[in-house]
Amino acid sequence: MRKLLPILLLFCTQIVFAQEKQYQVASIGFYNVENLFDIEDDPAIRDEEYTPAGSRVWDAKKYAEKLDRLSEVVRQIGTDLNPDGLAVLGLAEIENRRVLEDFVAHDAVAARNYQIVHYDSPDERGIDVALLYQAKYFQPIKSRAIPVEIFRNGEQNFTRDVLHVEGLLNGDTIHIFVNHWPSRRGGERRSAPYRNMAADTVKNVVDLLLASNKDSKIIIMGDLNDDPTSPSVKKHLAVKYDKKQLFDGDLYNPMYAYYKKGIGTLAYRDAWNLFDQIILSEDLISPENNTYRLYKTAIFNEPFMRQSKGRFKGYPKRTFAGGKYDSGYSDHFPVYMHLIKEVR
Repeated sequence: MRKLLPILLLFCTQIVFAQEKQYQVASIGFYNVENLFDIEDDPAIRDEEYTPAGSRVWDAKKYAEKLDRLSEVVRQIGTDLNPDGLAVLGLAEIENRRVLEDFVAHDAVAARNYQIVHYDSPDERGIDVALLYQAKYFQPIKSRAIPVEIFRNGEQNFTRDVLHVEGLLNGDTIHIFVNHWPSRRGGERRSAPYRNMAADTVKNVVDLLLASNKDSKIIIMGDLNDDPTSPSVKKHLAVKYDKKQLFDGDLYNPMYAYYKKGIGTLAYRDAWNLFDQIILSEDLISPENNTYRLYKTAIFNEPFMRQSKGRFKGYPKRTFAGGKYDSGYSDHFPVYMHLIKEVR
C-alpha cells in the first residue's frame, strides 16, 4: 500500500494518493465511555450509585460534564483524514437510549446528526452497547441483539448482548458487531470461560455469514476484556495477525501491532491492556473489487485525555479516580480505523 502523500481533502470524504488516485474515506470507531448513566434511579437495574442520592452523588452537573468530555473526544476522532469525523461509532457502558439521545444532541457533535441503533440488554448493571451512525455515510438494513448465554453454577448470568447491524457503507454491504464481553471480575483465569463463550457466540454468526458469502465484509469491534493474544480472541475467534497469511473467510486483528509494542487502551496495576479492538474479515484487507479496504487503525489517546501528573500519569483520565470525582473522560481510550475506496 502506498504511503500517504500530503493530503488534499475533496468533498470532505475523498483523498488524493500518489499517481493522482482519489479515495473515499470512511472512519469507524469504538469507545467504552465508562458508565454513562443518567441521574434517574431505574428500579429495574443496579444504578443507585449513579443518582444524586447515591455514593457517586451523580447529579445533573456531573452528567452534563460527562457529556461535555465525551463529545469533545468524539468530535475529534478521525478528523485527521475526514473533517466529518466518525461515520460509525460503537459504544459500550451506556445506560439507555436517553443518554444516547442526550449525547448526539450535544453541541460538539450535533451537526453530524448521528442516528442511534440500541437495544436494552439484560445486563445486571443495566449497561448496554449501541451504534451511532451518520446517515450520509451509512444506512442500516437490519439489526438485532444477540444474547450471550452464560451459566454459573447452574444459574444464568446476564451480560451484555452483542449488537449486530447490517448496513450499506456508501454502497458496500457491511456487517458490524459491537461487543462488551464479560469482565475479569473474580480473576482473569476464572472468568476466561465466559469471554470464550462470548467469542464463540460471535464466531458462530460470523461463520454463517462467511459460509453464505466468503467475501462478506465484517467488522467486530468492542471492549473484549481480553488482549489480542488471549484465548478468546486468538483461539475462539481464530484471528490472524499477519496479512500475508490471510485466506478467504479469515479474520484479521490489526490491533495486535499496538499490543506487541506495549501500547494499550487501558492501564491496570502499572500494566497496559488492549481490550478495545477492531477485528476485520479478509475482504476488508484485500478486496478483489473496488470496495472498501483498511487503510489504518489507531488508538485515540491525546494528551488532554490522560492523567497529567502523579502515580497514574499517562493513564486515561477517568470520571472518578480513587473514588473521588475527577471530571475526566473514561478509563478506556477509543480506537478507530480509516477505510478507503478508490474513486473511479
